[in-house]
Amino acid sequence: MAPAAARQGGSLCRTACRQLLFGLLVLSLFCEACKKVTFNVPSKLEAGTLVGRVNLKECLKSTEHISSSDPDFRILEDGSVYTTNIISLSSEKKTFTILLKDIQRHEEKKIHVNLLAHQKKTPKTRHTRDTVLRRTKRRWAPLPSSMMENSLGPFPMQIQQVQSDTAQNYVIHYTAAGPGIDQDPKGLFYIERETGNIFATGPVDREQYPSFQIICYATTPDGYSPEKPLPHIIKIEDDNDNAPFFKQDLFEFVVPEHCNAGTVVGKVIAEDRDEPNTLHTKLRYRIVSEQLPLPQMFSIHPESGVITTQIQQLDREIINRHVLLIEVRDMDGQSFGLCNTGTVVINVGDINDNAPYFGHSFYETKVLENRVNVEILRIPCLDKDEPNSPAWNCRFSIVKGNEDNNFAITTDGRTNEGVLCVVKGLDYETTSLRILEIAASNEIPYAVVPYSSSLSQSSCTVRVTILDDDEGPVFRPCLFPITIDGCMTVGTVVGKYLAEDPETGNSEGIRYRIAPGQSNWITIDENSGELRTAKFFDKDMAGRQCNITVIAVDQSGKTGTGTVLANVGACSRYSYPTVTPKDFTMCRDRKPVYITAVTSNESPYSAPFRFDISDRSMGSGWQTTQQDDRSILLSPRTDIPFGIYKIPINVRDNAGRLGTTMVTVNYCDCTTPSDCGIVRQSSSAITLGVWAILAMILGSLLLLLILITLCGCYGTGAVSKHVPDDLANQNLIISNTEAPGEEVMDPNIIPLQAATVNSCDQGVGMGTIGHEVKTGGQSFEMSKGGHQTLESVRGYGQSTVEQGRYSYSEWQNFMHSRLGEEPIRGHTLIKN
Repeated sequence: MAPAAARQGGSLCRTACRQLLFGLLVLSLFCEACKKVTFNVPSKLEAGTLVGRVNLKECLKSTEHISSSDPDFRILEDGSVYTTNIISLSSEKKTFTILLKDIQRHEEKKIHVNLLAHQKKTPKTRHTRDTVLRRTKRRWAPLPSSMMENSLGPFPMQIQQVQSDTAQNYVIHYTAAGPGIDQDPKGLFYIERETGNIFATGPVDREQYPSFQIICYATTPDGYSPEKPLPHIIKIEDDNDNAPFFKQDLFEFVVPEHCNAGTVVGKVIAEDRDEPNTLHTKLRYRIVSEQLPLPQMFSIHPESGVITTQIQQLDREIINRHVLLIEVRDMDGQSFGLCNTGTVVINVGDINDNAPYFGHSFYETKVLENRVNVEILRIPCLDKDEPNSPAWNCRFSIVKGNEDNNFAITTDGRTNEGVLCVVKGLDYETTSLRILEIAASNEIPYAVVPYSSSLSQSSCTVRVTILDDDEGPVFRPCLFPITIDGCMTVGTVVGKYLAEDPETGNSEGIRYRIAPGQSNWITIDENSGELRTAKFFDKDMAGRQCNITVIAVDQSGKTGTGTVLANVGACSRYSYPTVTPKDFTMCRDRKPVYITAVTSNESPYSAPFRFDISDRSMGSGWQTTQQDDRSILLSPRTDIPFGIYKIPINVRDNAGRLGTTMVTVNYCDCTTPSDCGIVRQSSSAITLGVWAILAMILGSLLLLLILITLCGCYGTGAVSKHVPDDLANQNLIISNTEAPGEEVMDPNIIPLQAATVNSCDQGVGMGTIGHEVKTGGQSFEMSKGGHQTLESVRGYGQSTVEQGRYSYSEWQNFMHSRLGEEPIRGHTLIKN
């Protein structure tokens, strides 16, 4: 049964094949032959061998059904032809047909395929391997092959042949592997097994596959490889099949207006996918057109694509936007090169080449007096520059008429208007009209360019009329400074602060009061405006100040305010309380010292006084006991050693003013204070004696200077027989008695027989200088000095009297008639 079934199945298969061939034959009668394709193949093809590739789209662009008239061949969608069985070409030629169908369009096409077999070479006996390896290889390393991109065929198209020198002696089979053969993209190339010819089965896109590197092998039928694997490169030659294109759909640049010619605006960039560094990618740029019919404003560098300005007449206020059409062309800009275009938008940037200006040169407005922070006028500012830019935004200033800063002007950023306001109240009584000059400028400096104005700002005049308003009283001045003496009593008048009606200029009917919450230093009389002190000021408040707000109310109820600046000064008539006396003696019985405070001030800066010891270290050893309003008792707290203690006593008057007195207590080992007083007086006497000695020394030196002067003037009279009358005027005659001596007989002259003035030795005790005058047997002793008696002077070497003396009566007469007596501490000064 099985052989019968096999025979039956084979019969059915043959029947089906005949029907298929018959159907194809019938269809071929109704199909249109598209083209013929010839492939050179080996005489024997293994199953699954690629025969070649057919371009199906050249015959039928849309193919839904592909079939082969020969079942030994299979056709793929890309046109690749593969064997399905082992095929041996009995003859050198084999033919079959590829049928294409488009069912929707009812179209059918056919392609006739011819297979031509290569002739086989006679195999030769292979000798030893060494003999083969020693042969010189000349054709196993061919140059890299190339293929033109997008080649039109015919395909398969031979592009190269590789051969081994060993093929002269042996049968060599050639194979290849790599991209384009057995790797993606598969089936682009194949190599003939017997000949080593390399064929391309269809066109190649260089931008997708610039080159292919395949590996070629040469082997004998028994698998021996007499050659090393050969790397072979197939380069795809570029075809100018790609037009250049811009990297951006739209280029946009900004250039300032009125810029210099040659200013760089921007750069356009284009690319070409063809092979670099060839004419296919050598690009050139040009401006095809500008949007507006103006002189050409811009130029473009043909190689770099940099756009620059050609003239200096770019004015944003005329044209703020330029549109250029740019062309880029390959083949170095030749007319046959491929090209493309792009759009460039150039925006003209604004500069401050237009000064702001006012719509009118004169404006007028009105305002009530005393109004503050009110808007009185809006002034439009016009500018041709770009809105809401620094070159358009206006800034206003009052250049004249606002010396007292009553007005202020700002800018409304939304409308660019100047807003004029009154910031300080205006006074109708002072002036009823104000003339202001207002200027406008921009935020950025004005740029002077050709065809522009030379003025960078504009100005206008504003006339402000001030309307009269019934206003409240006004203090003159608004700030009234006063100085309060620190020792003033409550209710003392310290000033007068008046307000007046600005309409009439008088103060009648105005009432005054201190604003609530103010300092309580002063009060103000409701009717007269007199300021009076309201409190006592202690010395700690000296130098302090306070602002006090005063309110004035007129008969109509309108108010005005003023400020009193009160300064507290030091008390000019105040004397701080003191302790008198300050020196006290305390004996061993430690009887308390009675201390009394005094002051010349009147109440409240007088008694009662409060006492305390300011030095805490002293306060720990001494204590005070209040005796009455003016006195205290001071005594030691514990046993203390004898000595002198200085204790600072603080005395505060009734107003709290403080005075400090240093009290000295001599704690003495005595029974009565007088015992310590004798010692103190002796010590004082000794001290006074030292000063007296110094005074006497200075007096003696002064008298000596006088005598030396007189001796110099009258020294020439020493040889005269008579003593000049005024000699006695310059000397002191020593006398030890208060009463005059004996009477001088001759009251007019003292007869002198021989007059000699000798200088005596200096006294060592007190520095006294003595002189002796001889007069004809009589002598007078004269000395100048301090407290010496006649005996003491003689004890220090005064000369003896050589001759007799006059009687008392003669001396008395002489003294009364010739000299005037002046006692000086036991001396008599002789003078005219």
